[in-house]
Amino acid sequence: MAMHKHSRQREAIKTFLQGRKDHPTADTIYTGLREEYPNISLGTVYRNLALLTDMGEIARISTGTGPERYDGTVAQHQHFICTRCQHVYDVETDHMDEMIRSAVKSCPGRIDSYTANFYGVCTDCLSS
Repeated sequence: MAMHKHSRQREAIKTFLQGRKDHPTADTIYTGLREEYPNISLGTVYRNLALLTDMGEIARISTGTGPERYDGTVAQHQHFICTRCQHVYDVETDHMDEMIRSAVKSCPGRIDSYTANFYGVCTDCLSS
């Protein structure tokens, strides 16, 4: 993997994402960092998000139709994505290990990673 020089802005993006559970968009991250870095550009945010994703330090989540979201938690976990409002929620499940073992048995090779997203309508959208 190529070495990249230290970037305060890249570190700020990573710090901004860590501990958050709302899976923000690039625009939300850009807006959140402008106070500390008034000269930061949206292009810089996108470039650093791509780099951090490539480095495995953050995760990119495709919602299917809305803008991509970003997650500071890179440990394997699942998401529920609302098809109406595009909100992304973390999902805790007890049976994913069982599903992985089953997939390993039926796959024609080695599984290195997986993504499991659940799609539907969140309770906020259902009640409105």
